[in-house]
Amino acid sequence: MNKLVIFGAGDIGQLAHYYFSRDSDYQVVAFTVDPEYLNAKEFCGLPVVPFNEVAAHYPPGDHSMFVALSYAKLNRLRKERYAAARGLGYQLATYVSSKATVCDGVQVGDNCFILEDNTVQPFVKIGCNVTLWSGNHVGHHSTISNHCFIASHVVISGGVTIEEACFIGVNATLRDHITIGARCVIGAGTLILGDTEPEGVYIGTATERSAVPSSRLRRI
Repeated sequence: MNKLVIFGAGDIGQLAHYYFSRDSDYQVVAFTVDPEYLNAKEFCGLPVVPFNEVAAHYPPGDHSMFVALSYAKLNRLRKERYAAARGLGYQLATYVSSKATVCDGVQVGDNCFILEDNTVQPFVKIGCNVTLWSGNHVGHHSTISNHCFIASHVVISGGVTIEEACFIGVNATLRDHITIGARCVIGAGTLILGDTEPEGVYIGTATERSAVPSSRLRRI
């Protein structure tokens, strides 16, 4: 099996360990973190080493790496650690769930994390360092650029272009043949019907509390 070092010892790192260990050809052998975040020598029963020493312990010629970080700082932190890992000579692993539907010919870059119940239609292009959490629909001929994070149950219609480092929140809907500008934040439940400018923030209206308390509802 291919030996894998995971960058990150938080929730995303734990999830990466779970998925790679159960549903891939990789064997997770260690974790690495930035030295200032080295709070324990073990995580998930495996060694944790500082990133500035990882190549000495787990040489890139014999190991791959996966950067398991979230959308912190609008994906910038994950982008920086991705570049640092490549700079050390590591190949970056991609995980595609066996329970995802990814049509033949779809292009997927390195360090991607595509979880269960995603449907990715033909002629889609997914860049590097992209996270697709569970349950999304990615329509035909769409492009998701590098360093994006797509949360759960997002509908990306056909022919959509999502530029670099965007965050798309839970249950957002993007109509067909539009472009989401780089570094946009699309909030949960938001409907986007046209192109967005780079660094835009689009937040849907939250449901307000009813004036009637639950204790007065007769049919529940």
